[in-house]
Amino acid sequence: MGKQSGTGHLANVSPEELLAGYTPNSPEEKALLRKIDSRIVPAVFFMYLLSYLDRANIGNAKTAGMQAELGMTSTQYSVVLLVFFVGYVLGEVPSNMLLTRMRPSLYLPGIMFLWGGVSLAFAGCHNWQSIAVVRLVIGTLESGFGPGVAYLLSSWYRKNELGSRFALYYSATAISGALGGLIAGAVTTGLEGVGGLSGWRWLFIIEGSATILGCAAALFVLPDYPTTTLWLTQDEKRLAAARLLYDSVGQSGGPGASHGGLASLTESLLDWRTWMFTFIFMMTTGSQTIQYFVPTLMTQLGYTGNMAQYMTIPPYLVAAVFIIGLGFLSDRTGERALVIASATGVAAICFVVDLASYNTHVQYAFLCFAIAGVWASCMLVLVYLSNVISWPSEKRAISQAFVNAMGNSASIYGSFLWADSTAPRYVPGFTTTIVMLLACSAATLLLRYLIARYPYVIPDADAPHGSDADIPVSEKAQDADLVKTTA
Repeated sequence: MGKQSGTGHLANVSPEELLAGYTPNSPEEKALLRKIDSRIVPAVFFMYLLSYLDRANIGNAKTAGMQAELGMTSTQYSVVLLVFFVGYVLGEVPSNMLLTRMRPSLYLPGIMFLWGGVSLAFAGCHNWQSIAVVRLVIGTLESGFGPGVAYLLSSWYRKNELGSRFALYYSATAISGALGGLIAGAVTTGLEGVGGLSGWRWLFIIEGSATILGCAAALFVLPDYPTTTLWLTQDEKRLAAARLLYDSVGQSGGPGASHGGLASLTESLLDWRTWMFTFIFMMTTGSQTIQYFVPTLMTQLGYTGNMAQYMTIPPYLVAAVFIIGLGFLSDRTGERALVIASATGVAAICFVVDLASYNTHVQYAFLCFAIAGVWASCMLVLVYLSNVISWPSEKRAISQAFVNAMGNSASIYGSFLWADSTAPRYVPGFTTTIVMLLACSAATLLLRYLIARYPYVIPDADAPHGSDADIPVSEKAQDADLVKTTA
């Protein structure tokens, strides 16, 4: 298990000494990176996969008969969707502030165990109000997971490594969409009536149980922070800390940890970059609310029964390819903003085609690419944020949580964009989504310009002597060893 241990001799090592012994891209660093990848990436991938299955299976349950059995109206279903995000939005910042003071190897599996257990309660719900209450509790419990993993990844990887690792982790959202349809089709049909329970109730039982088992496995794999993880040697801890310091990435339990909770919160909320990222992420996550209606859209395209569930799989597989491909591309090229703007622009065009066409095959094909563009851009916005606001670590954690929270608040009103009364064309949903994607593209390009003009500079008082921490981000981007975070 990734137990927290003392930092040993690192406690008495100055930042200058750490940097003096560091050589970027050395064989030792590459070996360390492989060791880190083998632990972190698989763990957070499977945890996030289970998280998204628990979050998005409400759409599969609706298609499998939940709405009809409970007599749920379209508006009531939208309320069920939005209450999840009420708890999710309110809990994110406090949770990430708490995480900077706790062990991720215990904290993240712990909240995972809790929401998995609560998910089992769906099987006993007999009206839409009880469904809404359970969703509210799950949203509150899950609120710490997404921003918590974002913070953990940004506490281990250099800026030019983060996009690809974040992409591998975030691809779980798309793969969960594909698996969700496959699992839902098999479970809701194969277990319908077993034990006197509807198939959709078994869906919640099985996926909630899987989450509980998954958290037990995560306890033995998930690490803490570079200077406090037991499975690293002292030399590896020193190297892990030095490479982050070289990249001006603040570290929990190390250089650039915090200015104090209240000070870090104030710094984050007064930083104009936080608010720019918030708007951009609100536009992408607002567009992403289509995920809860993809099974419904399949029925409007003429698919019924299990086929409606199974036809949700290809769009998410395309999205997984886009997420991984664009994540690696953004690391390789050092571009974040241009990739985001391109992805959201392509997604907007695809949604325009969906809205204009009456050919169901054309609509389905372009829906696949539209969803892919939305999912990839959501991931890259969080990477871009982590690259730009990197120091101190608690400010980064708060900014990640705040942007994620406010961004997901878009899902509260986004839940009402796809009302049954607007079927079969869903003009309000498609039109609003197109506008949000175009706004995201434009705002991202503006942010790119502003960051280049007004770069993020770490105060001299924080910058370790001999490092490049006090160099503006736009100048550091010119170094071949650093990602061009202004892009």
